[in-house]
Amino acid sequence: MPARVSLAAVAAAAGVSVATASRALSGRGDLAPATRRRVLATARALGYARDPAVGGRPPGSARLVDLVLGWFHNAYSDEVTAGARSAAAAAGYDLVLTEERDTPDDDWPMRIRRRGSAGVVLGLISPTASQLAALNDAEIPVVLMDPQAETSRGLTSVRTTDREGGAAAAMHLAERGATRFAVVLGSPPYRYGRARNTGFREALRLVRPDADLVAVQADWGAAGAREAALPVLRGLKPGERLGVFACSDEMAAGVYSAAAATGRRIPDDVLVVGFDDLRGARWLTPPLTTVRQPIREMAAAAVTALTEAAAGAALPPAPIALPTQLIVRGST
Repeated sequence: MPARVSLAAVAAAAGVSVATASRALSGRGDLAPATRRRVLATARALGYARDPAVGGRPPGSARLVDLVLGWFHNAYSDEVTAGARSAAAAAGYDLVLTEERDTPDDDWPMRIRRRGSAGVVLGLISPTASQLAALNDAEIPVVLMDPQAETSRGLTSVRTTDREGGAAAAMHLAERGATRFAVVLGSPPYRYGRARNTGFREALRLVRPDADLVAVQADWGAAGAREAALPVLRGLKPGERLGVFACSDEMAAGVYSAAAATGRRIPDDVLVVGFDDLRGARWLTPPLTTVRQPIREMAAAAVTALTEAAAGAALPPAPIALPTQLIVRGST
């Protein structure tokens, strides 16, 4: 039987003191993130197994679930938070909001380890291998909500039927009499944006195989979508009706602005379908037809999977996919 790797051996290999190695492995202390990552990587490479009773709380002891997002001040994060909070409360857990800061010294996995959380929901975040390793070493499970990339490192994920939603948008615009079509794509081209575009194009080829379709790109924001849509709207000829599918409601709002700037009327000259069904969609004039993704329900499903795992259930190996729904309003 091989000898157990000692803490002193990890410290020596990582080039730190035993005390520093202990603080890094337990998630305690004010250490530089690079130092903490080096110690954790060294411990994994040597096969070091820390006694879970030594330092820090064991996972789940605090009956907490962490929700990690890149921001908490928009309509999307409000929906995610509401759904996650309701599910956590129903299971007897508290929800902790953890903001991922895009800085080298952001050490949110170690903060979660110190809290002894039962699990982590990562929303619209692509975690690094070292971040996941820090949580995995503490046996804290992770569920990805709406992962940005298709490769999810074997983690459970919750998502919506993006491809089917894009297909529904194409069929609806064709049924409403659009003679030309445009799709406003998000950049960077995240997994969900690509799926929405694929579904839209596939359905349009089925119902209108000879349709004139143009694609433009924007940065997932209204201002960028406005600038991208302006040339398309300026090129609209008398008697034509342009059917626009924007891959988010915010980009759809940018199309509204471009229509106003070019004198095009919605829905007479331009038909617009968005994606999300955030609260602002119904406040546009006219209210926006959009593909609803069940954001609250997705967040609740992610938290429920974690609380059930804390009770002994296995996390689902396949993605949890909740269905989209086309919500028809005045823009079409």
